[in-house]
Amino acid sequence: MPLIRRSSYPGAPFYQFNGHLQTILPAFRKLRDIPPYERERLELPDGDFLDLDWVDRKSKQLVILSHGLEGNSDRRYIRSMAKAFARKGWDILAWNCRSCSGEMNRNLRLYNHGEIEDIGSVIAHALRTKHYEEVVLIGFSMGGSISLKYTGVNAGTLPEVITKVIAFSTPVDLASSVGLLDQTQNAFYRYRFFRSLKAKLTEKDKQHPGVIDISNFDRVKKWTDFDEFFSAPINGYENAQDFYHKASAIHFMDAINIPTLLVNAKNDPILSPECYPTSFCENHPFIYLEQPKEGGHVGFSLGRNVDPWADFRALEFVGIS
Repeated sequence: MPLIRRSSYPGAPFYQFNGHLQTILPAFRKLRDIPPYERERLELPDGDFLDLDWVDRKSKQLVILSHGLEGNSDRRYIRSMAKAFARKGWDILAWNCRSCSGEMNRNLRLYNHGEIEDIGSVIAHALRTKHYEEVVLIGFSMGGSISLKYTGVNAGTLPEVITKVIAFSTPVDLASSVGLLDQTQNAFYRYRFFRSLKAKLTEKDKQHPGVIDISNFDRVKKWTDFDEFFSAPINGYENAQDFYHKASAIHFMDAINIPTLLVNAKNDPILSPECYPTSFCENHPFIYLEQPKEGGHVGFSLGRNVDPWADFRALEFVGIS
């Protein structure tokens, strides 16, 4: 599709004057009139579970929301998007990746950017238990990667009711984005992720004694080390490079055959240049690439008391006025 040359995002408020502030400050925004969730536990064939959070409007239309790394269904960007679609009468399904719902999952494996079996189970469950005529997938950061890869891998067998996919702030090329996370200016994000992930892996070590060598955390100097010691072996990859190649959405997006919107802000502090695939998208018949000059990572703020631009953009792309 032709690239979206001019984004409709008007820019961040004046006090969010760089990509870091545009990333961090929206996470503290107060939310109002948020529809309550109804939680359902989905048991998986491998003995594990996923916690699903629903807003059930008895609609024939459903939006499935996928969160980012170490996120969950209560993240402000998820809650806000849920509110936007619920106001339009849609059902909402915000699912939590393994270990992200507030209760540790049972199996050793956690989740990752390239793991698409679980979102497939979520979609199959929703279509099996309720009767939808239209389903839209929306993912943020890692959730965008999962949504894009799922759509590409399953292009030939995708349920017909899935009509559109939207991905915000998505690291479609993992190897290069990991390198960016290791830079000094991104130490804040790296520290927060590592602190949370270390706590989870420590709990996993207690759950499955002797399987994880938790002492390897002392050897982690950069993000690639973490993926080499933990992400790859826990999730069944040979090594970090194998993980990056098999998990990166860009390697599967060519097969996508439904309208898809990828929105990556130019000043996103944790996206590499390879995550703005202009030539690829320009020649793709179904993928629209929008690159606002500002917005940070999953930010896109319009001000303190205004819903984020991402909500309005998603509704617009789906065709909801």
